[in-house]
Amino acid sequence: MALDAIYAIAKTFATAPDPIEVVPEILNVLSSFLDLKHGVLALLSERRSDSANRPKETNPYVIAATTFSMPVGTEPSEVLPTKVARLMFKSGVPLVSFDLEEEFGADAVPPRLRGMGQTMIAVPLRDPDQSHFVLGVLAAFRSHDSPRAGQSDLDVRVLTMVASLLEQALRFRRLIARDRERAQADTRRLLQSISEQRGDKPVHVKVEGIVGDSPAIADVIAQVKRVAATRTPVLLRGESGTGKELFARAVHSQSNRSKGPFVRVNCAALSETLLESELFGHEKGAFTGANTLKKGRFELADGGTLFLDEIGEISPTFQTKLLRVLQEGEFERVGGTKTIKVDTRIVAATNRDLEDAVARGLFRADLYFRICVVPIVLPPLRERPSDIRPLAQLFLDRFNKTNGTEVRFAPNAFETICKCKFPGNVRELENCVNRAAALSNGAVVLGRELACNQGSCLSAELWRLQEGASPIGGLSVGSVLTPSVRRRPIEDEPEIEEEPERETSGLVRKKTANTERDELIAAMEEAGWVKAKAARLLGMTPRQIAYALQKYDVEVRKI
Repeated sequence: MALDAIYAIAKTFATAPDPIEVVPEILNVLSSFLDLKHGVLALLSERRSDSANRPKETNPYVIAATTFSMPVGTEPSEVLPTKVARLMFKSGVPLVSFDLEEEFGADAVPPRLRGMGQTMIAVPLRDPDQSHFVLGVLAAFRSHDSPRAGQSDLDVRVLTMVASLLEQALRFRRLIARDRERAQADTRRLLQSISEQRGDKPVHVKVEGIVGDSPAIADVIAQVKRVAATRTPVLLRGESGTGKELFARAVHSQSNRSKGPFVRVNCAALSETLLESELFGHEKGAFTGANTLKKGRFELADGGTLFLDEIGEISPTFQTKLLRVLQEGEFERVGGTKTIKVDTRIVAATNRDLEDAVARGLFRADLYFRICVVPIVLPPLRERPSDIRPLAQLFLDRFNKTNGTEVRFAPNAFETICKCKFPGNVRELENCVNRAAALSNGAVVLGRELACNQGSCLSAELWRLQEGASPIGGLSVGSVLTPSVRRRPIEDEPEIEEEPERETSGLVRKKTANTERDELIAAMEEAGWVKAKAARLLGMTPRQIAYALQKYDVEVRKI
């Protein structure tokens, strides 16, 4: 059982882009296999002092991951005893406390475990570069009533191996981050040095169709100017609504292919079969309904530019087909055998985190390196506030021209608009302007008539609920996982026979492999001893069902 647990944990760490993020899953594996419950990972935090008269806290720590729910505001000492944590940080040796209350006092027992005899096993997490420095504590508890009580030697060895795997994963992530920061710093110094030698001064370059003179947008335009003259593939990255298609057209118009065709394909809007037909074309009679020969978008964009929008949404199967034409510049139509060569420049766009998708096996690494030769990150509108007013005026002028009106904004309306965060970026700004102009009672739109001042702006509420992260999607979507931010726990609280308890997020709390043996057997019998069906009945995964069957030594019947 211990070897099986280590094997499952090693596989999880090997595929995890962020090792801290999967620690709750690791702790649940220990609970399923070895009955080590209430697992917790604590990491050393920066020393701090709340006031000049208050001394700095000794070895302050934060709870990085747990297998149980932690209400907001829970003190770290309520999860991991302060006495134990400080002893571990100071000594750096594994600790086994057969009776936590007797050795460290009643206050040392976490509130959720009081009244139950508990053995605590804790091992240090060391800095791989400085083996004497303890940077964290990995701990778990076992009830005195557990059939595995008294196996502390094995528990210490297993937890030590898990801590070692976590140390190496953290070290690898740290080295990658360090190399990336070093490369970025070297590039910035080189560019600054060249600029100083030439005596260059910042120049705001204009591109037709792009409005804005903020430093952020000026930097993007300069990148577009430089890369447009080459045949290098470009990947436009940024949140939804930042104008990726507009910048793709700018790359095309500034290149020597400007007289050639500019062809656009929305990869997310088509199924895999339709996308293949759209990009590669098809021969007459290739499938039902193919009454004539159809040229694909690659063929139509020959000598010009092909814009692949939402490229992060294509399926893994189609990624393989796309890779060949990007590498070799040749393909066959659907239903055809003749190889067609094209000279097409690729400009792709996505609001997804492709690096994370590659790490999770959802996006091919070779395709990623083929399209991400020159990545250009488009800044969200909230990072270029000086561009909001000219953009709003542009959209208002377009509205007046289209509808034959002469609506204008009052000064306080412009002030209100310029204070908005616009999580939907330029697209949302355009919608906001059109809505205000259409619903205005007169020729002047007043500040009080805007949706945000009438309590009807959905984006403002989304922004508040997301705590400053864009709810629309993109590279900044969601929260960045830090040692003090944890995933939703996997392990359950004690089960209640009534209707399943619901988490604050609105999701039904799932059971884990700690389901009672009788309930597990009943579910397997009802499912005809099919693990996948039993998993659905219990709200578990097939993998957790397999853990539970192995833990309770349940023989799977053949029907």
